[in-house]
Amino acid sequence: MNSPALDTPVLDRTLKELRDHASSWATAPLTERIDLLERLMPRIRDGAADLAAAGAHAKGYGPDAPWAAEDWAGGPWSLAQNVGARLHVMRRLAAGREPLPEGAVHQRGGRTWVDVFPVTGWDRLLLGGYSARVRMQAGITAEQARSRAAGPYRGGARRPGVALVLGAGNVAALTATDILHKLYAEGQVVVAKMNPVNAYLRPHFERIFAEYIQRGWVRFVDGGTAEGAYLTAHDGVDSIHVTGSDRTHDAIVWGTDDRAERRRREDTPLIDKPFTSELGGVSPCIVVPGPWSRADFRFQAEHIVTSKMNNSGHNCIASQVLVLPRSWPGTDLLLEEIRRVLRALPARRDYYPGAHQRLQAVLAEHPQAECHADDSRILVPDITDRDDMLLTGEVFASALGVVRLPGETPAHFLQHAVDFANATLPGTLGATLIVHPRTERTHPDALEGALAELRYGTIGVNTWSGVNFLLGYTPWGAHPGHTRQTIGSGIGFVNNAFMLEDIEKTVLRAPFAPAPRGLFTGCPSLSPKPPYFVTNRTGRTTLARVTRFTTAPNPALLSAVFASALRG
Repeated sequence: MNSPALDTPVLDRTLKELRDHASSWATAPLTERIDLLERLMPRIRDGAADLAAAGAHAKGYGPDAPWAAEDWAGGPWSLAQNVGARLHVMRRLAAGREPLPEGAVHQRGGRTWVDVFPVTGWDRLLLGGYSARVRMQAGITAEQARSRAAGPYRGGARRPGVALVLGAGNVAALTATDILHKLYAEGQVVVAKMNPVNAYLRPHFERIFAEYIQRGWVRFVDGGTAEGAYLTAHDGVDSIHVTGSDRTHDAIVWGTDDRAERRRREDTPLIDKPFTSELGGVSPCIVVPGPWSRADFRFQAEHIVTSKMNNSGHNCIASQVLVLPRSWPGTDLLLEEIRRVLRALPARRDYYPGAHQRLQAVLAEHPQAECHADDSRILVPDITDRDDMLLTGEVFASALGVVRLPGETPAHFLQHAVDFANATLPGTLGATLIVHPRTERTHPDALEGALAELRYGTIGVNTWSGVNFLLGYTPWGAHPGHTRQTIGSGIGFVNNAFMLEDIEKTVLRAPFAPAPRGLFTGCPSLSPKPPYFVTNRTGRTTLARVTRFTTAPNPALLSAVFASALRG
């Protein structure tokens, strides 16, 4: 079957329309930008159920299925949370205030840190016990961090431009939040090319962004690699942001012909435009030995399985390698609980293109691998070869490998784990670190040293690092240091509502145990089992109610949120 002809006149006309209106967006006053964001919220709320249902349908289950909680979390709720974060900062600026709250910037261990979450009282209620701080790059002072925040709105240049966003095909809100970043942080109008995997989202986004479309500031187009190649090379595009794989980036920048590698070596790219990217990698989940109870093993098994099985593992930040202490008695106990959770989950399919073939390749390399569903939910419980495919490339499907490392004490184990993650695993997007509060209190220097040394853009402590994407205030991107010749997990940070510059990493923390058990483990909070856990019985209902609250905060809605959350 022949592919449809490339409709270049439509693409040319789209870019011209955006170019014609780029200046009007660049000069739009702050109050107008705020008004537009405020009017996004009711459109997100009114279409939230349809947006979540569309994701569920595309993945092969119904909108009321247990899995559908992820379609609320990664769709309407994360979009509403992102809009709310931007609104908070923009309103501060409009009121003549500094973007960062007083006391948010501080020095610690010779580095500048910025507290970015929680921000509001509602954050503290809905995500009690969660916190996030950003470590700035070496040499950045506290004053520089403060003065450079929200730079485009504090005397920075606003240059009109047209940005191309090459949308991801997995998480619904991702393309929409990338559009908001280009509009509000970089001041550019946007053409968003939908990934063919989730082109079904286009009508939902066109409804949400209707005012921006009417004003000529946002356009959506469909298409595959031919349309993407045409747009990336077009003179009407000033900058590019892509979410995908390193192969996607390299094909755009260096080409795919027999001269591509030479272009890379000589740094003579086909596309020489400002280019930001989020490209995934092999993400570790590191478990520090400690005095865990049986309930801790059960809860953290659900946590680890969630970090793998959310979206069937079709996430750039999915945990792919579980790093465990070889001599800890808890290692085998934790693996048994993980097996139990994998077996108990309801059926679903690995929907992303190529997933079946990638899983079959894992099984071919690991004949003794455990399958806890039909040729999926693969667990490889003891990887020893550092050239193993699970350690060298992103599977982007429901396979989890286990690496057991030496270390008789938490400090020794952490050093081995950090060295392994930094030196062996490709990618620097995110890592998850699970540590009992008592272990952290008795080995504080070891934990702080690990957080400092791990080269990842996000480190989640007792929370899957993927949660960082959902919060809006927290920067999302790879650890700095990649170049277009060695792109790794990409360049640049998005979301980042405070518009911080010179970011090195975000450290996101959550309670080790849910309420009320956290009282007995040293992490007291009001947070029950997180609603995004794949084992949460009321996750879909809770996230639907949280979405409604986020789009229009009203204390009268909180009782329903908490009633559902506590039953999870």
